[in-house]
Amino acid sequence: MIIRVSPSTLSGEVTAPPSKSLSARFIAAALLADSPTMLHGLSDCDDTNVALSISAALGAEIELGSDAVRITPCPSSIPRPRSKKLNAGESGLAARLFAPIAALSLDTLTLTGEGSLMNRPFEMVTSGLAALGVKTTGGNSLPITIEGPLVGGEIEVDGSVSSQFLTGLLLALPFAEQDSKVVVHNLISRPYIDMTLEVMRAFDLDLTHETLDSCDTFIIPAGQTSRSLPLSIDGDWSAASALLVLGGLCASPDLEIKGIRGIYTQADSGIKGAMLFAGYNILGTDDGLSLKKKRPRPINLDLSNSPDLFPVLCALAAFSNKPSRLSGANRLSSKESDRASVLISEFAKAGVRIEREDDTLIIHPCKKTKACRINPHGDHRIVMAAAILGCAGAADIEILDADCVSKSYPSFFDDLDSIGGCLSEVR
Repeated sequence: MIIRVSPSTLSGEVTAPPSKSLSARFIAAALLADSPTMLHGLSDCDDTNVALSISAALGAEIELGSDAVRITPCPSSIPRPRSKKLNAGESGLAARLFAPIAALSLDTLTLTGEGSLMNRPFEMVTSGLAALGVKTTGGNSLPITIEGPLVGGEIEVDGSVSSQFLTGLLLALPFAEQDSKVVVHNLISRPYIDMTLEVMRAFDLDLTHETLDSCDTFIIPAGQTSRSLPLSIDGDWSAASALLVLGGLCASPDLEIKGIRGIYTQADSGIKGAMLFAGYNILGTDDGLSLKKKRPRPINLDLSNSPDLFPVLCALAAFSNKPSRLSGANRLSSKESDRASVLISEFAKAGVRIEREDDTLIIHPCKKTKACRINPHGDHRIVMAAAILGCAGAADIEILDADCVSKSYPSFFDDLDSIGGCLSEVR
């Protein structure tokens, strides 16, 4: 699907979708609980659907209601696979998160995926599982085979690559045969691990966490029982970041983003600070935030802990009056696309010049955007950033493969239309 986004004036209110990161963690934890769990307000994005599918393949009963999902786990909280093949689609989160959980089973399972996920790194998963008693075959990429059980024990993890496998370990190891000690060096995506720890506490799982210099140590007792209780999903700050930037560049008189007042840590709530640095006055409302259009100030930020903010903040910076600098770009190479390279090449089509200096992207202001067709390379976050250029710029932006936005925010274009976005489908 090709969507044309034209210069727009936005107003009214829009509700951010539920958090996909939180949804996946709740689904995984519910799979291992001691009784059925009701999850209210799950995200309906592709990544969440993949997580539900893998949970069902691992033996859970999934019942879909109008506003909630009931997940009934396997007896003894140990997966009883219905299928020998687990397909993670294009979700790196689901693949890395569920690999340790799948290893609790005694069966030999094949973990695979689709599209760009087949080229993303998985050596951390195979070597990490092997250190904990799991037999694996494969290598640095999918497909890999997993033969449990996950025994537990001691493992060291490089936290500078990805937090997703660590999340899977933390959720799975309470059900392993032996107590475990996980030592993590150079943990970068700390807010995502904070979210995981909050989910574990919600399910009454026990661990001890100690941080010393650049080393985090987690002590996890074995043989735990996880309680279940009704839970609701917070709004997604990753999706809300696109809406906030749209409001800051296009809102008249103002735009309210609802549904983002929650209790769980989300890395991309850092968008609030980024917008404040850019000069915006963000007002709190009963259920969200409101802001008005103005020209942003240049920003100089380290996004190492929130790399998903790069695309929308590059779009925001394009409309400043001086260059902006966003560091942490080394985190972008193993996303749905080589995100830094795609931002540089595709934004250039619209007249926005982005340079890279080592770990930093330098975004130069664009006096007048040019009409163009942007290829997001299958990356949902590039789609949202391109839509920002179209709404806030001076010319139409056509977005190829725009429906790949469903990976995280299926209703993005419907929501954009509801607040005044000028959209049309190109036939």
